[in-house]
Amino acid sequence: MVEKVTQREKEVEASQHLVYEIMMKENEERNKRMRSGRKVVKGSSLPFQLSRQGTIRHYTSDSIKDTASDKWSIFVHEIKTHSGKHKHQGGLNIFVLKGSGYTTVDDVRHDWDAGDLICLPVKKGGVVHQHFNKDNKPSRWLAFINNHIIEMMGRFVEQKEVSPYWQVGQGAPKPK
Repeated sequence: MVEKVTQREKEVEASQHLVYEIMMKENEERNKRMRSGRKVVKGSSLPFQLSRQGTIRHYTSDSIKDTASDKWSIFVHEIKTHSGKHKHQGGLNIFVLKGSGYTTVDDVRHDWDAGDLICLPVKKGGVVHQHFNKDNKPSRWLAFINNHIIEMMGRFVEQKEVSPYWQVGQGAPKPK
């Protein structure tokens, strides 16, 4: 008599199937948002907000979910005297809208004027940078960050100094 032996494959847990279904649902929701999201983001409807880095108006980011834009952070930064100083992996492009000033990138000064493009390099370990205004009126620039690329490089930000306008009582953490 020949004995037939069959090996039963391990059953896949239901939760492993759910991961794919969740991913498909998220993709569907993102695609729907991209089709139906705002095509024009009105700057006049967006407030400038004070942050550790300075005065910023966010047009798009990963946390803004009602636009047709996906995986872009686009914001305007107004610089009265100087910004905060921080370090991240780079890959940021900044178009100067008005004013003149300079940006230090790893302690090297780079002067700019309205109409210039500042390109922060992608660098292992990140780049330390800070922006300074040379005018009596605030300078203003527009930043573009592709979050797909930033995520692949390992997103991080390390604050080195805060903006001189970031104070306790304006959303800043209390000093220790």
